[in-house]
Amino acid sequence: MLRKTIEVALNKQINAEFHSAYLYLSMSSYLQSIGMAGCANWMKVQYQEELAHATRFFDYVVERGGRVQLSPINEVIVDFKNVLDVFEETLRHEVTVTGLINNLMDICINESDHASKSFLQWFVDEQVEEEANVEQILNNLKLINGEGQGLLMMDREMQSRVFVNPFPAKA
Repeated sequence: MLRKTIEVALNKQINAEFHSAYLYLSMSSYLQSIGMAGCANWMKVQYQEELAHATRFFDYVVERGGRVQLSPINEVIVDFKNVLDVFEETLRHEVTVTGLINNLMDICINESDHASKSFLQWFVDEQVEEEANVEQILNNLKLINGEGQGLLMMDREMQSRVFVNPFPAKA
């Protein structure tokens, strides 16, 4: 059974995950509008990952006897300067999400909820990977000044990214 403090915190995280999904879908739309189909695809995969994260949090709350209470999703950014700006915002956002996950872990530690700590460890590790991936993309974009043939090559490379659900359905 979840303690109320953890249930409330997990509900906030569910909302944050849906917000992340909405943000990445907005970024995908912008990138598509400027002809960057590969980068748009990369963001659409991010969108799908965030939906999977939100669903996993949702299922965990239910599994532990809590109640999910969905709340409105805050407005997201819809206009960007260029591809580099999109990925700089992506990194800022991922750093924010890392802080949210770390705060959740702190709450679970303070409440001695070892099951929730175990559940959250996957997300802690995932955030390390998320930040590293976006930093690598940003480093590459900066090397090519976010333009020219290098940008076209990166766009083509990003087209190959596919969504793999990290939480396959239980049999």
